[in-house]
Parts: sequence; structure tokens; C-alpha cells
Amino acid sequence: MNEPRSVSRPVSPRVALFATCLVDAMRPSVGFAALKLLRDAGCRVEVPQAQTCCGQPAFNSGDTAHAATLARHFIQTFEGYDYVVAPSGSCIGMTRVHYAEALADDPAWAERARRLGERSFELMSFLTDVMGYAPTDVRLDTSFTYHDSCSGLRELGVHDQPRALLGKVAGLTLKPLEGNDVCCGFGGTFCVKYAAISNAVVGEKAEAIERSGARLLLGGDLGCLMNMAGKLKRKGSSVRAFHAAEVLAGMGGGAAIGEEG
Repeated sequence: MNEPRSVSRPVSPRVALFATCLVDAMRPSVGFAALKLLRDAGCRVEVPQAQTCCGQPAFNSGDTAHAATLARHFIQTFEGYDYVVAPSGSCIGMTRVHYAEALADDPAWAERARRLGERSFELMSFLTDVMGYAPTDVRLDTSFTYHDSCSGLRELGVHDQPRALLGKVAGLTLKPLEGNDVCCGFGGTFCVKYAAISNAVVGEKAEAIERSGARLLLGGDLGCLMNMAGKLKRKGSSVRAFHAAEVLAGMGGGAAIGEEG
């Protein structure tokens, strides 16, 4: 189920945007950026009002029964669309990779999950691998470094896609990040259960980000970005964090993650 791959698609696909819990509660601008990019790519976009959590926190905490309930709701909500797209590798990793496990005792639902999983994509991958999209008339004169979140990278194969898209932004220069593929220490509930370990991991990540010399930190998962932005702010760093979608949508000049209010 890894990407990239060749996908046959409708000319103007009907796409359901799965906003995700964190985007809805903490950083709605990421959702609006994703909506703009999908529309610019030629998609007919809807945001189903019935959407809730994908069930990842419950599943990762061992509560498979409640994760399965949320998985069934997710499938019912989204399976009528050509594609499901989310600005989060971890949420799509849950739907594509782990729903089958959560629903393993129910073959009919597991098959529905498998079919939906084949049409579920992380935003950067969908824009590049499915729609063949590239931004135009977007400029941001600064430097950035990029963190590859664990689920997007390892479960979905998202690596080259965001760099290809960001490479089309005029004036934007990439600074390599040492350990770009190393966990930032967030891990969803991991940062709550193992706070000391999480803090040590994100401390090393923040130091690597500052050593890159970049002015911006970009990534594709809001949870990771919030974790790293918080640590950078506590260190007094001047590095500002944005979701890659915000920069691609021309929203990189606004308030960075952690600067609101």
C-alpha cells in the first residue's frame, strides 16, 4: 500500500477533505490551505460534516474496540467519494494501514476498509502522485528545512513529493536537516505517556533544526510541527514553523505555529 504508484483517476475527481482533529482544533489554516490546493489542482472538494477522529489515538493506546467503532464511522462517511485526502500522514496511515487490523474480526468491514484505503492519500502525495499538480505564482523569499514525519515516511512513502512541490515556490531555498527522518518525539500519546523521553528527543531535533541555518521549519503533520515549534519557542529560537500546505497555498507570511494569540 506504499506510494508513489500509478493511479487511474477521473478528470475532475470528487475529493473528500479529512481535516483531522488537530487541524480543526488547533490550526484551521492548514485545512483552508489544503482546500485551496486541492481546488487549484482541479478537484471538486467537499468537507463531510459527519467526520470525526480517525481512531488513531485509541488504536495506539490499545483500545481496539473503540478504534474499530471510529473506523466504521469513517468508512461510512467517506467511502462515497473518489478520494479521501488529509494534510496528515499519520491519519492516512491509520486508515490505509491499520484499519484492517482494527477490523480484523469483521471481514466485511475489513474489505470495505481496504477498498477505501486504496483511495486515501496524504495531501502532498495526492497532489504530486495522483493530480500531477505543481504550484504557480507562489513566492516566499526565505530558507526552510524539512522534517519527515514517521507515519508519512515509513507507512506511505512520502518524502520526495513535498520537496518537489516546495521546489516550485520562487525564492524558497532548502537547507538540509540532519536526522530529517528521525522521530521528533511527538508520537501522539507517546509524548504524554513518556514525557521525559519525548522532551529529550525533541530537544535533539530542535538543535538539529537550528544547526541547519534555515529560517523556517516545514513538515506535513501538525502534531509533529506543534511539538517541534513548542520546543523551539521554549529555547528562544527564531525559527518559525508552518505546515507545508500553508506555504504552498501562499499563506507562509502569516502567523507561524505557536504564534497565534
